Amino acid sequence: MSHAAPTTAPVITPEMRAQFDEQGYLVVEGVFDVDTDLAPVVADYAATLDALAEKWVAEGVLNNRYAGLPFGQRLIKIMQESGANWGQYFDISLPQTQVYADTPIHISEPVFNLLRHPRLLDIAEQFVGPEVLSNPIQHTRIKPPERMVPAQAKNGLVVRVGWHQDQGVATPEQDEVPVLTVWLPITDATVENGCLAVVPGSHKRALADHCPGTGPDGGLQIPSKLIQGKPVPVPVKSGGALLMHRLTMHASLANQSDDIRWSFDLRYQPVGMPTGRPAFPGFVARSRQNPQNELRDWRAWSQLWLDARAALAPKAPPQFNRWSADTPMCA
Repeated sequence: MSHAAPTTAPVITPEMRAQFDEQGYLVVEGVFDVDTDLAPVVADYAATLDALAEKWVAEGVLNNRYAGLPFGQRLIKIMQESGANWGQYFDISLPQTQVYADTPIHISEPVFNLLRHPRLLDIAEQFVGPEVLSNPIQHTRIKPPERMVPAQAKNGLVVRVGWHQDQGVATPEQDEVPVLTVWLPITDATVENGCLAVVPGSHKRALADHCPGTGPDGGLQIPSKLIQGKPVPVPVKSGGALLMHRLTMHASLANQSDDIRWSFDLRYQPVGMPTGRPAFPGFVARSRQNPQNELRDWRAWSQLWLDARAALAPKAPPQFNRWSADTPMCA
């Protein structure tokens, strides 16, 4: 069924802004038209999966391309047969560790168009002001049913993520920067397939300690004794968005369905302020004052990431996070 494409961004009413300020999160429906805005992204990723299947069949990793299946079911079959750690092939950022000259990263024109979609930037502008930077702490998460994911492939891109605050994965220089998290589901995000859960009002407290290696994905996680308040699941339909404050405690639920749950998490902030990950490239997505500074060429954006990968590959990884295993709360 076709949907009429939205022509303007949903208006953030005073009531909606009050909810965001009080609760630390807000669901906005109808940001994108599924057919016209999201379909190019889906087709782009389907082509990437096709190329990956061809590569792995040629290398003997797969015996079957599973070409006749829908994207989600095809991905599940390829994952199960290959047993490979495949998530990085679809991500729009580099990993925090083990960056090599050939580390996969998905930097395509449809993704760039999504990052700077006018209706998305209209919403971001209402929270961070008229000079909008696309922050490079961003990810694509395609999560199969968690029971089907091989142990060696489990990471935060493909399985549930433990309780955290987005500010926790940025360096301290960014602590006072008003960063807006925009979480975009490509497939409907439901309780069954692993939508996010939030702790309402948790953004009013300080940044909590995060303990490395303790999350279900092997990443950072806030100790359970620091989670105060009742978590609330937040389903979001495809085409909508979940907005979050940088200090809102949230986690993703396990995907217990029979298909994938697919989302992008993006961040926007004012231009000219620290991004919290200086080794990765942000870009000016909108500038009302100096529109000539906006990056409009997806190939230039792609090159920024390739340059960052080349610079990081021969070096020890920079320190992205501020906690260690001997942090008192984690000991």
